[in-house]
Amino acid sequence: MRFKVKHVTRYEYPAQVLQAINLGYLIPRNSARQKCIYNQLKVNPQPTTSATRVDYFGNQAFHFTIESEHQSLEVVTTSEVDVSAGVDLPSVNDSNTCMQARELLSSSNQLDSLLAREYILASPSVAHDAALAEFAAPLFADDRPFLQSVSELNSQIFNEFTFDPTFSGISTPISEVFAHRKGVCQDFAHLAIACLRSLGYPARYVSGYLETLPPPGTVKLVGSDATHAWFAVYSPGEGWYEFDPTNNSIPAEQHIITAWGRDYTDVTPLKGVVFGGGSGHSLSVSVDVNRV
Repeated sequence: MRFKVKHVTRYEYPAQVLQAINLGYLIPRNSARQKCIYNQLKVNPQPTTSATRVDYFGNQAFHFTIESEHQSLEVVTTSEVDVSAGVDLPSVNDSNTCMQARELLSSSNQLDSLLAREYILASPSVAHDAALAEFAAPLFADDRPFLQSVSELNSQIFNEFTFDPTFSGISTPISEVFAHRKGVCQDFAHLAIACLRSLGYPARYVSGYLETLPPPGTVKLVGSDATHAWFAVYSPGEGWYEFDPTNNSIPAEQHIITAWGRDYTDVTPLKGVVFGGGSGHSLSVSVDVNRV
């Protein structure tokens, strides 16, 4: 499946901004199941400097500065991406058990396993938590198939937590999401990652887009799609597998990856520092994902 993605971010400030320094993760990355065919980034006002680099996690990081006065900033990203189906989970009989996954991870000298170990460590938005370990532990008995256990955790979060875009913000801690049993896709990805890391399993945060289809007979509204988040888990000798707890699904053609890292702070779509601008600002984001 090929998609055209248009992502528009606009900031409005009450006073003149004298200088802005920004970092964006807006360019879809290449992976085993997708390839970015085309990408164009337009920034208004014109950046004084701009550069794209590959970051530590293999993502396309876009840096730019604006050194002229301005009261609005607009960043428009247009991409075309080829996306294939996701990887099916191995059969229960062929998969690592939970104990095997932990033992192989600690004993293997394979590069993939060595690199995966860092995703067990705590990160800025995902701390180890005994309560979350206790919540997930019944699914991860030593003799159970590991990836089947992850799939059941994915379903448990979907069934027991309510999607509520009014509840949380980017700084809402996982403990509050867990206590109130509500949040958004970012929260549910962080929650699953925290459960897995607290039990000693590697998990990473995946940022991207999800194609949404309108009801039959209706026209898709411009800007009706949105940025999305899910997670991936590593099983030694089997690789990385993606899961979407917000939709209780395994990501496939409709999930388009932009970047991945330890948590949201590693792959924030756009962040930066401004000098001036007054107190407060308004932000609007519009995303369109269309099949080519």
